[in-house]
Parts: sequence; C-alpha cells; structure tokens
Amino acid sequence: MSEGDLFAGEGGDPGRPLADRLRPRSLDEIAGQEHLLGPGMPLRRAVEADRLHSMVLWGPPGTGKTTLARIVAERTGYAFHQLSAVFSGVKDIRAAIEAARRERDEHGRSAVLFVDEVHRFNKAQLDGFLPAVEDGTVTLIGATTENPSFELNAALLSRCRVYVLKPLSADALRGLLERALGDAERGFGGWEVTIGDDELALIAAAADGDGRRALTFLELAVETAGTGEGGPISVDRATVEAVAGGRVRRYDKAGDQHFDLISALHKAIRGSDPDGAVYWLTRMLDGGDDPLYLARRLVRIASEDVGNADPRALEVALNAKAAFDFLGTPEGELALAQAAVYLAIAPKSNAVYAAFNEASADVADSGSLEVPLHIRNAPTRLMKGLGYGQGYQYDHHREGGVAPEQTYLPDALAGRCYYRPTDRGLEGRARDRIQSLQRRRREGGDGGGDG
Repeated sequence: MSEGDLFAGEGGDPGRPLADRLRPRSLDEIAGQEHLLGPGMPLRRAVEADRLHSMVLWGPPGTGKTTLARIVAERTGYAFHQLSAVFSGVKDIRAAIEAARRERDEHGRSAVLFVDEVHRFNKAQLDGFLPAVEDGTVTLIGATTENPSFELNAALLSRCRVYVLKPLSADALRGLLERALGDAERGFGGWEVTIGDDELALIAAAADGDGRRALTFLELAVETAGTGEGGPISVDRATVEAVAGGRVRRYDKAGDQHFDLISALHKAIRGSDPDGAVYWLTRMLDGGDDPLYLARRLVRIASEDVGNADPRALEVALNAKAAFDFLGTPEGELALAQAAVYLAIAPKSNAVYAAFNEASADVADSGSLEVPLHIRNAPTRLMKGLGYGQGYQYDHHREGGVAPEQTYLPDALAGRCYYRPTDRGLEGRARDRIQSLQRRRREGGDGGGDG
C-alpha cells in the first residue's frame, strides 16, 4: 500500500482537525514511545526487518495506537483492514478476515487487521479471530486503553505480544506542539502565530500526556486568538487558560487505573508516607472516585496495617466515614484526608491481620473440631453429667485475673500461636502482657482453685 493510499487526503485541509492533519507518517514522527520505537528497540527492529507479528497496543488515549498500527502496515507493505469493536460484530469480523484471505490468495499480500477498542469485544467475538491469527491469514493488531490481562481472553493473548504505550511526557508534548507550529503543510507554519514558552508549557501540562488533546488545545487557542482577517495571531496566557483551564485529568474510575491508584494509596499509608497518602487520595477524589469506597478502604487499612499498634486508628477511620456522611462533598473529603494522614503516621502492625489469616487457614484445613469439654456451656444436668464445663477455671478468681494453665483451643491445635504482637505503639504493651502470661503457663500456673 502506498503512502498516498494510506494517508489519502492528508495535508493542510483546514476543514480537518489539527490532530488529524498532523497524524505521523513515519515511526520517527511518532511522539514519545522511545522505549518501543527508539533505535534498536524490539518493535522497531521487528518492523524494519519485516517480521511483523500479532500484537496488542495498550495505552491511554492520545498516545498513538491507531497511528502506529497504520504506519506498521504501511512500512511493511501489508494490506490494512480496520474494525472498531464499538460498531462491529461477528459478521464484520468474518468479512474482514475473508477480505484478508482474498488479498493473500489472489495477490500474495499479507494483511494487518487493526481492531480499535478491542477490549469491547466479548469472548465469543474474540475467539473468532483465533483461526485466522493461527494460520497467518491476518496479523492482528488490537488497540486498547484497558489492561489486556483482564479484558482479553488467554487464548488470544497467547498469540499476541503486548506493547505498552506510555503517556506522552511534557517534553514530547512540547515537541509535538512546536512541530505543529512549524509545519507549513499540515500545521500553522504558514501562519503568523506567536506563542510564548510559558503558554506552550501550560498547554502541555493541561494535555496530561495526551497528544491529541495537546493539539486540540493549541488549535482552539489559535482560533480563539485569531482575528479572522488573516493577520498575525498572538496567543497569550489568558487565551490558553480559557481553552485549557477546565482540563480533565486521565482517570478511569472503573478500570485498571482505579486499581493502580488505590494500590498506591494503600501502600503509601502502609509505608508511613503521609504526603503520598494525601496525594493519591486527592487524585482519586479528583478523578470522581466514590468517596465512600475510599472511606471503606481506610477502615480496612486501619485494621490490616495499623491494627493494635494504635487501636484509635479504626475509630478515626470510622469517624471520617461518619463525617463524610454528615457533610457530603466537598467538605467531607477533608475528613477522609485527615484519616489518611493519621493512618500514615500511626505505628504499624499487621499482627492481627496475620493471625486472622492463619486462623482462617486452620479452620479451612482442620474442619469442625470439637470444643474442649472444659469450656463448653453446661446449662442442664445432662450436659454436666457428660462432662461439659468440668474443670473450667474461672479466671476472675485467680491471681492476675487469669488461669494460666487453662487452654482454649481444640486439642488438635494445642499450642498453636496466631497472634504475635510487635513492639510498635500500644501493641508493645500487649506483647509484654502476653509474654508474661506465657512465662506463667510454662511455670505451671499459681495453683488457684476452681470457679
């Protein structure tokens, strides 16, 4: 396929958006993605050697997934067929595969089948690609903003290599904007446009890693600043702020990024970093995540990672949830931030979490073990006659309020230790008390009487 065929109509057509006019025509024009397309990088080597393989391009919007697929097909001489999972079904998949088969059989030409938003296909639809990929009828290139591990079936993933496209850096976006300003054929190079470094930096920041968004902001700024009379155009800061001030940061509260950010929040708190904690909490709130979901996670962290090192942490987290219920958004979000910071700076212990997990494993493995007779309830004469409650030591009648020789686990689990407190925070006092009781048990108790 010739370059003219692939990019038919591209050029300085003012009726088409700047981002479309400036779509890269070669690997070298693609902004960013040096980890894939730089000299000697694996994808570039494969393309330059004409060893094209099925792949999934995974990355956020505006990073060049569709453009890369087109350039790869053009560079290797493959026919290019495109589907969008938003508008296509099994019938369209079959038609595209049949067209690729005819291309191969009649013209001896391999074909790329590019599938945009591939994660939107269901399992049955994805399975429809397998035979054609397997026998080489098509080289599949899928594009997705979602984690392929979760959204694509294993059979298809095993036949594709996943390439991760990164959000464009500020420098890459700046270079893209400067190219648009200097390109006389497709950009504003033939116009008298003046825009300062600070304004370009503001556009790059507002684009938040999205090349398409950066070019759209630039185009709007130039159009807004223009007089419509063909004269010089000066884009000032006020104009840029007007078109880019209501920017929306990249965040998918129902997708993979949600789980990345909640993981970062949880681990920042666990790592006792209050700055990281409040930053990731704010990022999730800014992205529109459910504040009550965040409140529930804070309550979980209070038990899992702070535990008895500071039992007040659970109270603080629950109070933050109650405060949010009372105040709502945005006032109640401050209570969540307060709780996140408190949890971050609190002493940490996961001893209760570990004890619960170990006990849960024993419950699952050992079945329904009998309650030892001496700690069973004995409300009737029959039960007492069967030995229920016999030998029970009433702890309040013993020195220190504990009968040290008495056991409470099933016989099969005698001696099992689940809770191993740390020396951090208030849990250190609990550890001292447990160690004291253990010494008394080893020494055989104090010889007190029954209760």
